[in-house]
Amino acid sequence: MATTTQVGTMQVEVVSAEQEIFSGQASMLVATGIAGELGITPHHAPLLTQLKPGDVRVFAENGDEEVIYVSGGILEVTPQMVTVLSDTAVRAEDLDEAAALESQQRAQQALADNRADIEWAKAKAELAQAAAQLAAIKKLKRRR
Repeated sequence: MATTTQVGTMQVEVVSAEQEIFSGQASMLVATGIAGELGITPHHAPLLTQLKPGDVRVFAENGDEEVIYVSGGILEVTPQMVTVLSDTAVRAEDLDEAAALESQQRAQQALADNRADIEWAKAKAELAQAAAQLAAIKKLKRRR
């Protein structure tokens, strides 16, 4: 886990509860915080914010883009590093589109059934995560 940066890049770490998903130099990171979309570049002001479920895009200095789905989490920007911490983080190419569609349908059905408030909140969260996974898959397909 190096913390030295080249001119025009920053160290980026994307970590899930189970593993490190990305570690390396990047020229930019884009993520969706609770107040909207954030673009982080080298020498960004220190920041700590909550992330919504969605994709995190990491742009390498050579222009390559890595799309990573996160289930929410925390984004921390320090002078030495940009860190994304999430319970679940998966590279977009590793997402299962069929499973995300199935999860979306289950959540929509649960919402339509108007069950208890706790189940409604859980279904709403599942629906948001499934929609975010499908959006990450769609961005990856457009990129290709």
